[in-house]
Amino acid sequence: MQAAKGTVFKYGDNVDTDVIIPARYLNSSDPAELATHCMEDIDKEFIHNVSKGDIIVATKNFGCGSSREHAPIAIKAAGISCVIAETFARIFYRNAINIGLPIIECPEAAQAIEAGDTVEVNFDTGIITDVTRGVSYKGQAFPEFMQKIIAAEGLVNYINQKPDAH
Repeated sequence: MQAAKGTVFKYGDNVDTDVIIPARYLNSSDPAELATHCMEDIDKEFIHNVSKGDIIVATKNFGCGSSREHAPIAIKAAGISCVIAETFARIFYRNAINIGLPIIECPEAAQAIEAGDTVEVNFDTGIITDVTRGVSYKGQAFPEFMQKIIAAEGLVNYINQKPDAH
């Protein structure tokens, strides 16, 4: 079973890619460098408080704006294990899966979970458990092929691991 468990950072609607990783840092493609600036325009303390495994929860249209892959790369490199939102911008959704960042849509969880809660996500079942409040939500489970991409840390790695890829 693949799962994520961590402390929640909570954001609202329309968190765009320019807020996730400001354009002034796009001259770097180094994930570690991008991580040091992740969310700084919306949450100056994020990078100082995030720990490996933590979870971002947001409401509608997370990752809207430009199609840059830098945004999910910065989130993943910062240590975030999963992003939960009511909805995601479609290109962000695809980019996140392509780089192996688990994301899950669940409107009920996105509304109810608060900053600082401890949350666990079971990717096999789509069950999101707010451990702090003792409440579970049914999100969209990842199809098996998407779980394989995430487990491989991204689409390129997944393709390179397939025996017929060489």
